[in-house]
Amino acid sequence: MAEHMIGVEVVYAGTKGPIRRRVELAQGSTVMQAISASGIAAVLPAGAIDPTRLGVFARKAMPDRQLRKGDRIEIYRPLLLDPMEARRRRAR
Repeated sequence: MAEHMIGVEVVYAGTKGPIRRRVELAQGSTVMQAISASGIAAVLPAGAIDPTRLGVFARKAMPDRQLRKGDRIEIYRPLLLDPMEARRRRAR
């Protein structure tokens, strides 16, 4: 019997624009398996993939979360400035 496959997208919002990779995985695959299969790590800055900064459709996700067909895995960059501090600076 053939293994069921699902299509997902892995996205990193870089400073020069988004980097996207579409991959087909076996049903039941995890967030980290999708990131590995996409090969996106090769084009990202060192240390960009932090298991604490991952999401699926803008919701925080653990690396071992199982994926569903059509999911978008997002790799988030660290904040350069606290949002409250940015607001204070704009208000001045």
